[in-house]
Amino acid sequence: MISANDLSPAELAALLHFHADAGVEWLLEEEAIDRFAEFEAMKAARRPAAQAQQQRPAAGERPAPGQAQVRPNAAVRPAPAERAASGPQPAIPDGEAVQQARFVAETARSLVELKTAIEAFSSCNLKHSARSTIFASGDAESGIMVIGSAPSAEDDREGMPFSGKSGQLLDKMLAAIGLTRSSVLLTQVIPWRPPGNRAPSTAEMDICRPFIERQIALAEPKAILVLGNFSARFFFGENDTIHGLRGRWKEIAVADCVIPAIASLHPQDLLTAPVNKRLAWNDLLAFQAKLKSLSLLRN
Repeated sequence: MISANDLSPAELAALLHFHADAGVEWLLEEEAIDRFAEFEAMKAARRPAAQAQQQRPAAGERPAPGQAQVRPNAAVRPAPAERAASGPQPAIPDGEAVQQARFVAETARSLVELKTAIEAFSSCNLKHSARSTIFASGDAESGIMVIGSAPSAEDDREGMPFSGKSGQLLDKMLAAIGLTRSSVLLTQVIPWRPPGNRAPSTAEMDICRPFIERQIALAEPKAILVLGNFSARFFFGENDTIHGLRGRWKEIAVADCVIPAIASLHPQDLLTAPVNKRLAWNDLLAFQAKLKSLSLLRN
């Protein structure tokens, strides 16, 4: 094993970048975990089920008096505690998860209730690999909503949308048109970070859709700024890139509301390709003009 003390600063930086690109977010857990004891507990939990399997009567053999009848092809189901100890439960079908998400979202009567409901929701696989549930922050009464795509590694660590360098650039973008992070409602389409920053699957998008649509319905914004390729496709239902979707006013229909929305490049896109900042600036000016026409921003 190579010690970090034996690496030059450049070599250490290259190693850290390699781990980050591979999806590694932290090298040590916050608390020590005894994996050997964990493995022994899992074996002990499975042992009663294996013993029960061995004690089944052979085909055609009658069970002893007082012994429960077991069907030849019936699987032995361990007790609830044993099932919990043996590992995560199988995911429920995607269609059922979508129905659960719709029910949870529709029964929430406020953003506070919706936040609590999403944090308790466990039928999306993304939640099991994420550290935090990212929910809307800022001023829900402002009439202005800014929606990103999915949490980044920084968002997942900090527990809030648009953290790190991407968030710092967004703060500057908002400030350039007279807004602040606290004067708008800031949120993301997906509340949990996909592993390795991969794109969410279609099933994951369908499960998360009721949550973001309910956020919009409860906040009742008058104008929405959509950031990023994924978010623009999600709301506008088109397969074009962000360069083809940005800068044009469209409509987002949620419940009984139809809200004007404009898409622009995500701050992370601008950090990767700063040359596109001029395009984002034109989109911000269009968004500012709309807010002024709606009396949501002072002249």
